Amino acid sequence: MIEKHGGNIYKYDHPVYDFSANLNPLGMPEAAGQAIIDNMDKYESYPDPDSTELKAVIAGFHGITAAGICCGNGAADIIFRMALAFRPDSALIVTPTFTEYEEALALAGCDIEHFDLEEQKGFHVTDEIIDVIEQKRRDMVFICNPNNPTGVTVDGELMESIYAACRKTGARLVVDECFSEFTDNEEQYALLPKIDSHPGVVVIKSFTKIFAMAGLRLGYCVCGDPCDAELIEGCMQTWPVSTASAKAGIAAMKEPGFVQMTKDYIRPERINLKANLALMGYRVYESEANYIFFRSGEPLDEALRRHDILIRNCSNYRGLGDGYYRIAVRTKEENDIFIAAMNEITG
Repeated sequence: MIEKHGGNIYKYDHPVYDFSANLNPLGMPEAAGQAIIDNMDKYESYPDPDSTELKAVIAGFHGITAAGICCGNGAADIIFRMALAFRPDSALIVTPTFTEYEEALALAGCDIEHFDLEEQKGFHVTDEIIDVIEQKRRDMVFICNPNNPTGVTVDGELMESIYAACRKTGARLVVDECFSEFTDNEEQYALLPKIDSHPGVVVIKSFTKIFAMAGLRLGYCVCGDPCDAELIEGCMQTWPVSTASAKAGIAAMKEPGFVQMTKDYIRPERINLKANLALMGYRVYESEANYIFFRSGEPLDEALRRHDILIRNCSNYRGLGDGYYRIAVRTKEENDIFIAAMNEITG
């Protein structure tokens, strides 16, 4: 059975190498773990329902104002709350991509259309999407940048054109930038740093990936229009973020140099993994994030499980079929174990 998402290590009674979840191989910042311990005396009280301190730190981290920030129990929680807040009648999703967008929209009773990316174009978003957006009015447009599972980014100029098309037709543009910190050219395409001048944009972010805090469940979105943030917060539970998660997130964002250290570690490992997979004869796509997307002519799941290695089978993504896989960039030692296992499998 194909897992809905990666990271389900709990079905095994022994340690495994988890390449199925795209988490920072450096782990959670040490200061974040220490913050959880240091604030033990605060956990008997209810959390701050407004996440005031956390929002201030997020704003400082990104160099934006705090007015449009909403915090929640992971990015997935934010996505579902957003669908409930805006109640869109129609939406366009760029696919293949993270399945939660469609699930949340369907729950809200939304009519969903897809802009399907093509393999022969390397799963790149092209300017053809502009005509699709402008041909009819929709309430929302969803794009993941860099995309999951492909790792391919949409360049900044095209993102601005997409934003202009959405403004022209009255659509909210929702951009998932959860993996942007892993890329080397974030400043060239990310909308978050410019969010204060982009009303009608909502950017989804998470502490899960870059800070390896998946088990703590902490995510947020940033709205170009503070009124959108108010709508989303109106659909939140009273205490959307636990005190432990908030304290860990605050400490993580204050850890100097952590993001740059991660980029520097990921870069050579990503290049090495892509090169080795290509040498083995696999079709490797242009991932710029902390994961590799590739295609195999033979099934790999079970063969790698015999080596205690888990990877993400992507055949349950819309637009993909058998043979598409995604692996995380892990530590050098783990990546070497993966390469050795793949060499053994391919003979």
